Amino acid sequence: MSVRHDWYQSETKVVISVLLKNAADKHYAVEISPDRVHMTADGYELDLKLLHPIVVERSSHKAFASKVEITLAKETGLRWENLEQKAVAVAVAAPVKSQPKNWDQLVSEEEKIDEKEAKGETALNNLFKKIYSTSSPEVQKAMNKSFSESGGTVLSTNWDEVGKEKVTVKPPDGTEFREWEK
Repeated sequence: MSVRHDWYQSETKVVISVLLKNAADKHYAVEISPDRVHMTADGYELDLKLLHPIVVERSSHKAFASKVEITLAKETGLRWENLEQKAVAVAVAAPVKSQPKNWDQLVSEEEKIDEKEAKGETALNNLFKKIYSTSSPEVQKAMNKSFSESGGTVLSTNWDEVGKEKVTVKPPDGTEFREWEK
């Protein structure tokens, strides 16, 4: 049985995401050669004949909770039109309608996976980044002003409150704020 996969590229690398939950428990293995990627797991197989050559020594793979990510270093900075070489058709095939990719949905799925994998301070930072990036300019201005004026002890999204006066330092309970001695 084959596994679902997708890919994207930058100028220097190609990243293949193989959607496979608990890959480590399924004894996954990845073989990378200059023109091929072969991945197996209990009952699963993915065999890709790559469109362009890659540098094996700078390529790698890593298992996450819901996927295996294979990073391939491009040999040249060429833009790949496809991940794989096209097979030469021997017989005349009927035209196949391809489904357009919903990139917004794919990004949303990746963000959900990343949120689930993040823990502790990383998860908190990701939450603040998400709040900031999806907020109005007024909310962003309030967040910047409150955080910088309070020495990092206050983070407010209410510009009506923050815009009136300087934000005071509010240290956590049980601590006190002191100015650096000059």
